[in-house]
Amino acid sequence: MNIAFVFAQKAKTIVIENSDFSDINQFEVPDALLLTGNVRLSHDGAIMTCNKAYYYQKENYIKAFGDVQMVQGDTLYLNSKYAEYNGNIKKAFAAGNVVMTSPESTMTTDTIHFDRNTQEAYFNSNGTIVNKNNTLKSKAGRYYLKEKKYQFLSAVELKNTEYTIKTNHLDYKTTQGNSDLKGPSTIVSKETFIYTENGHYNSKNNTGHFLQKSYIKYKDRLIEGDSLYYDRKIEYASGTNNVKITDSINKAIIKGHYGEVFKQKDSVYMTKHASIRYKVENDSMFVHAKKLYLTGKTGERIVIGQKNVRFFKTDLSGKCDSIHSDQKRALTQLIGKPILWNFENQLTGDVMHLIGDNKTEKLDSLKVLNNTFIISKDTIGEGFNQIKGLNLYGKFLENKLHEVDVIKNTEVVYYMRNDKNELIGINKNLSSKINMIMDDKSKVETITFFNNVDGDIYPEKDLPENARKLRGFVWRGDERIKTKEDIFPEDEVELDKKIVEESKANFEEQKNKQEAADINQIISKIKPNETLVGQSFIGNIDEFKNSNNLIKVSGWAFFSNQSPSKTRIIIVLLNDGKTTKLNVQKATRPDVTAAFKLDYNNDDCGFNATIDSSKLKKGTYQLAVYLKNEETNKEGLILTDKTLNKQ
Repeated sequence: MNIAFVFAQKAKTIVIENSDFSDINQFEVPDALLLTGNVRLSHDGAIMTCNKAYYYQKENYIKAFGDVQMVQGDTLYLNSKYAEYNGNIKKAFAAGNVVMTSPESTMTTDTIHFDRNTQEAYFNSNGTIVNKNNTLKSKAGRYYLKEKKYQFLSAVELKNTEYTIKTNHLDYKTTQGNSDLKGPSTIVSKETFIYTENGHYNSKNNTGHFLQKSYIKYKDRLIEGDSLYYDRKIEYASGTNNVKITDSINKAIIKGHYGEVFKQKDSVYMTKHASIRYKVENDSMFVHAKKLYLTGKTGERIVIGQKNVRFFKTDLSGKCDSIHSDQKRALTQLIGKPILWNFENQLTGDVMHLIGDNKTEKLDSLKVLNNTFIISKDTIGEGFNQIKGLNLYGKFLENKLHEVDVIKNTEVVYYMRNDKNELIGINKNLSSKINMIMDDKSKVETITFFNNVDGDIYPEKDLPENARKLRGFVWRGDERIKTKEDIFPEDEVELDKKIVEESKANFEEQKNKQEAADINQIISKIKPNETLVGQSFIGNIDEFKNSNNLIKVSGWAFFSNQSPSKTRIIIVLLNDGKTTKLNVQKATRPDVTAAFKLDYNNDDCGFNATIDSSKLKKGTYQLAVYLKNEETNKEGLILTDKTLNKQ
């Protein structure tokens, strides 16, 4: 039997389009019309079908049983074993094997609430969402039909064949494949581990942008920075501001304010206050250049530094225009006006090569080609020891320069002293070769002259000042790099200072914006006569006073079984829907831990807050306390009974 009942022609009246049977049974279901068999109902553009329904006509309310389906246009299909629908407020509730299908995705859960006015659906009983490539799971979530966006707020997991995302707050737009991550979150694949507390990832083009305590980890490389960009397709990552790349295999740390990593090419680029730190036995080598390039697999690594290269090691430092280091050949070339300082010795020449030993991973030898010049200050007097020649060949012992040969047209000015450091005389001579043996501080122990030696040892009074310096003498002691901080020239130091300050300011700005957005969102959910929104917490206002244009608020607040050290406490004044934040300082409250007899430390739950009341506009302000745990994303806001009337 087909029955078509049309009740009062009101826009919000539920219409029964079909039912095989209908009955009224005041004993079984008082005040309801019983509909059974191929039930079909419609209301304001939505169709509901089921096996059986109770229709409460006065309330304009439906309870539906068995193979329930609600269809809204071609945008939403909601299937369940049981459902309720209120035609007056256009809200639905579905339970039992709930499946909600839209053109972009399918969601399954145990129970769901659907508000047709706001076009929002939400669940709190574990849900799974499946679209073309991804499967999402969460304990609680909300779906915004107009925006085609899901919001998940607890134990969220997004999984596909390439990676898995885990977080406690995920905003997911199905059409674009965009995922916004808030709070501690991870993206894990076979080759990559990504951590962020504020990130964005697009599952369609496999790109991501991550802020706030984020890092990208490959098998042997860790990339950190204030802002990170990632492209999974080409295995490319870049970082901006406070970038740090740790290479565990090559024992190197690369820092700067802009960097790029090309994983497939084993390539790294760094600039803006760029530096690289190498582990060398029990010491470290620090290198700076305007631009740093590292490329090649382990064992065949090439490092190139361009423009204003400066480097420092405890016993060796230097400068040059550019540097080229070849790991396979164990050869480092200092190019363009190179200068080395080995302890107190200054070495210059046209070309310098540092040669290592790949087996021992230690320095082996040094070559200085063309116009070799070694200068060191006399240990006591004002004079300078000098050795000049065409080329220099040095040998290292335990990473310290131990033996040096200077050959061709060698000249020497050397201050000779006895065991009491008394000056014996000044040795000035010419020869074809000089050999020097150094101690572990690179001081000359023995010096030997070879072939065609021509010169003498002069008493100090017999050698004029102008004869004590060889041609080409330039002492550059004031340029010597004595610490790892000295590797940065002044302009790079200023650049670093500027970027760090801007980065801190930007971080605070983003943090404040996020806090404001979180608070405004939770305030928008406040209903009349409600004082709590979100998760409940325990707290108290110990003091609230306004004196001499200074509002002071003190008290304590905490979530049960949540770390207070990871919980933000924000105190706000509400006026006409607008919020004004107070300056909050955390306070230690061991008395609270003791009073509640807690089995965990809750001392960090106190707060002291202030604000200049002269800056407030006239009106009535209500004090509110907002808490958010940074680990679990748990949040709640309580409206207190404290008010302030600003005249």
